Amino acid sequence: MKTLARLGLGLLISSSMGLAHAEEVKIGMITTLSGGGSHLGVDVRDGFMLAIEQSGRDDIEVLIQDDARRPDLAKSLSNEFMQRDEVDIMTGIIWSNLAMAVVPSVVRQGTFYLSPNAGPSDLAGRMCHENYFNVAYQNDNLHGAMGAYMREQGFEKPLLMAPNYPAGTDALAGFKHLYEGEVADEIYTQLGQTDYAAEIAQIRASDADSLFFFLPGGMGISFMKQWANSGVDLPVFGPAFSFDEIIIKAVGSAAIGTRNTSSWAYDMENDANRVFVDGFREAHDRNPTLYAAQGYDTASLILSALDKAHPDDQDAFREALREADFASVRGKFRFGSNQHPIQDIYVREVVEGDDGEPTNRLVGIAVEDIQDVYAEQCRM
Repeated sequence: MKTLARLGLGLLISSSMGLAHAEEVKIGMITTLSGGGSHLGVDVRDGFMLAIEQSGRDDIEVLIQDDARRPDLAKSLSNEFMQRDEVDIMTGIIWSNLAMAVVPSVVRQGTFYLSPNAGPSDLAGRMCHENYFNVAYQNDNLHGAMGAYMREQGFEKPLLMAPNYPAGTDALAGFKHLYEGEVADEIYTQLGQTDYAAEIAQIRASDADSLFFFLPGGMGISFMKQWANSGVDLPVFGPAFSFDEIIIKAVGSAAIGTRNTSSWAYDMENDANRVFVDGFREAHDRNPTLYAAQGYDTASLILSALDKAHPDDQDAFREALREADFASVRGKFRFGSNQHPIQDIYVREVVEGDDGEPTNRLVGIAVEDIQDVYAEQCRM
């Protein structure tokens, strides 16, 4: 097998065990591998590459670049991938503001883009495109599911908090859409913020009966550590992005008892998930996060489509992607009319694992077959 991954500025990692396919496929991955939130991109990359390696295919070259969470750099890298490297498919972006800087131009120029994470509302709705597929979710999904869950659990006045960027505004809009009740307040923080003293004081002074927050990566770690020392006694909820395995281990025991919504859990019982989780643990000596699962599913979808058509035959390859004929680690999976998932969203609880460290355990389903509300704005 020959699998290639070009990292950073020209470093090429290669393993070769013979060639069987004549027509190579080039995939360009731009993701966050350094700075704040880098573990999100690392897990997307590691999950994606695990699926490629497990497939045994010898005709795929994956070029990997670090966007350092900078929209201008992501845009420049995408132009290089399309013009210099002539990639067939692009993927990898974590952050919605970077997706908005990159995806519209990529798909207009005839390159397929498959998102393993970012799902801004504009790309699901008015800016949808036949060459754009989101394999993760639309940004609202996990937040909306938690809104529905908290309503069912009897919370009457949650306070909502998220960073002020597209995924953050989508998050709170999604929560409110399915919560359908009064919220105590909405707090928008800066992207990348690390000091939350002012926000915690505002929460303390509110009449909220619960807290829902969306702070991915290092933001979530910083907030939860400060929250644990604040003495504020409110039940805490959020999406998986605020409670992935990396975050909760960094936070420690303060995370135990919190609940989060996710489209996936590592203890889900299906064959595809067992192969993924076991393979990821063996390769990386850690539990995968939702980001790794999404990277793995994105690669699995691409592989299923390549079994039917090459991206040069755009109509046939696009139709093969739409069929979503692959075994998702999430179980059932299908695309809606805007090429975003229609899927179940689950509830997980942070518990003490067998090793004494916090970990997520599956509790049940929050919402079945959720579809984003922006599909009706999509005119494909």
